[in-house]
Amino acid sequence: MREDLLSAKTVGIKPSGIRKFFDIVAEMKDAISLGVGEPDFDTPWHIRDEGIYSLEQGRTFYTSNSGLKELKMEIAAYMQRTLGVQYHYNNEIFITVGGSEAIDLMMRALVNPGDEVLIPQPSYVSYEPCAVLAGATPVIINLKEENRFRLTARELEEAITDKTKILVLPFPNNPTGAIMEKEDLEALAPIIEKHDLYVLSDEIYSELTYTDENADNVHVSIASLPGMKERTIVVNGFSKAFAMTGWRLGYACGPSLIIQQMIKIHQYCIMCAPTTSQYAAVEALRNGAEDVRMMRESYNERRRFVLHMLKEMDLPCFEPQGAFYVFPCIKEFGMSSDEFAEQLLREEKVAIVPGTAFGDCGEGYLRISYAYSIDNLRKALVRLQSFVNRLRSSK
Repeated sequence: MREDLLSAKTVGIKPSGIRKFFDIVAEMKDAISLGVGEPDFDTPWHIRDEGIYSLEQGRTFYTSNSGLKELKMEIAAYMQRTLGVQYHYNNEIFITVGGSEAIDLMMRALVNPGDEVLIPQPSYVSYEPCAVLAGATPVIINLKEENRFRLTARELEEAITDKTKILVLPFPNNPTGAIMEKEDLEALAPIIEKHDLYVLSDEIYSELTYTDENADNVHVSIASLPGMKERTIVVNGFSKAFAMTGWRLGYACGPSLIIQQMIKIHQYCIMCAPTTSQYAAVEALRNGAEDVRMMRESYNERRRFVLHMLKEMDLPCFEPQGAFYVFPCIKEFGMSSDEFAEQLLREEKVAIVPGTAFGDCGEGYLRISYAYSIDNLRKALVRLQSFVNRLRSSK
């Protein structure tokens, strides 16, 4: 087939930089991967049991396009309880096939050709291609370690043009683990209002925030600030907090006008999210708070362990306060992130993801996931330390 028959936009999109390493690890005996952004916990049994029960009861039909009424009502209660933001279940919330579908639909519902979408990087790999496929022009804002990988008001203001329509806020952040606290968001809000921007706030890691270990959830959503709910689509889901990656269930909350257009696209492309997953998610929201707390505590223990190990090997690393990733700096070795990761995999059989998989400004960094047992983390980091020691001794 001639390549010129294919969509130029699609052909021009680069494959995910993460997948290459997964494919190599799959063929490599005794390799340890710290590259997967997926909880290592099983979905809590009571949630699985509810999914099984829904099948036993023959609940195998389509739901409405926007999702089960019971689930939307539980999400509305959850958003009020955790974020202090009130959404109407019937027209301001709808259920998607994972958070990624919600990102895609928000872009397609809002942008026209030539509109610009501001994307802070390093960040999740889907934002840029979704913007391109929607017909927008992605504009990258390079986040800096000296700013704790947070988006500053100055950086936002400097990136805005008369074509800017959407700002992506990817916090807590994959891959850096950075968060935005209330004062950080308050500095952005007047700029967003002044330039009449809309916000895509990806809060999939909202439950995994570690600034206050005694609090159930200390995450702050920009939608909770005055004037921001009306111009924000909050994207969330069940994959990370409830260990439900394979259930493929997310949701979007926002202004009815935008949500209804997103549902229209969803209606033609998807019809509805998986029915079994929706019944399981109702149980997750009603009775899963203790599961989330237990998993968050375990991730926090692993976070401290990994940071300690990196400090022991004198590998500089910004302290993350969200998600389940660390983002150490390897600039001292004079190697690209890809070169470092490939050589580490080849010599020590440890797979980690080059920072450049999340944007060009990730050069000189690596993403390490700590969604693994302490034993696996220890084995992998001991191998990383041996590799680092050899590189230093060969200088």
